[in-house]
Amino acid sequence: MRDTLTVIKCGGGEGLDPVRVCPDVAALRAEGGAALVLHGGSAEVERLAVRLGVPQRRLMTPSGTSSRYTDPATLEVLTLALAGAVKPRLLAELHRLGVPAVGLTGIDAGVLRARRSRAHRAVVDGRTVVVRDDHTGRLESVTVGPLRALLDAGLTPVLSPPAVAQDGTVVNVDADRAAALVAAALGATHLVYLTAAAGLLRDPADPATLIPHHDVAAPPDADVRGGMAVKLLAGRIALDGGVPRVVIADGRLDHPVRRALDGHGTRLTALSRSTSGG
Repeated sequence: MRDTLTVIKCGGGEGLDPVRVCPDVAALRAEGGAALVLHGGSAEVERLAVRLGVPQRRLMTPSGTSSRYTDPATLEVLTLALAGAVKPRLLAELHRLGVPAVGLTGIDAGVLRARRSRAHRAVVDGRTVVVRDDHTGRLESVTVGPLRALLDAGLTPVLSPPAVAQDGTVVNVDADRAAALVAAALGATHLVYLTAAAGLLRDPADPATLIPHHDVAAPPDADVRGGMAVKLLAGRIALDGGVPRVVIADGRLDHPVRRALDGHGTRLTALSRSTSGG
């Protein structure tokens, strides 16, 4: 594996095109570094679900966290969308740019391992109910051997959910948490989260309120919601795991990774934790 490794988590929501990262991945390789791309594809999942007539719902935990309700039909749609649509586009563009890339899901060689809860509580129509057919898991570990082998061979892994659970079933997992655990497990030098915002904003509606540095051990000086809250939690996991540089940046621009590494976006740190000895 090369001296520097950048793990790039590119979202797949509306307005985000994961293919934008490909020229930056090629540039990192040309400069002697290595990259691993971990992608989502929520917009593609939604489009494919509509085409196949699979209703999509969200689950809200009693604590207020929202997640995709992944019943068996939705799990099939998600796997088809990520492995059959988003990933091939990324691989084709990387190969066009001269980057030898290999596509994986977390199921391949058990790279992403999760624990599925057979039953969990969710708030539906204002009532707390027990959901038993949700194929969602909490990512617990990363099998680094296959990823290291690819990187040592000069290949660029392109990874996505789903993951494999402790009982061998397939489960959907949070891609932001996956990126954090992968970066920590591989000893990455950089972790870049690309999202549909300039970074962490005090006011989500105003890009001029960008917070350039945020200490994950302190309460955010911002109106943090949804996916951004998840990224802050995942960023802390990465920092706790020894990743020295974690950045949340705008994935809607050209050369988003290069811009993030050049100081754009929000750099996450854990200064108050280290200074307090906690």
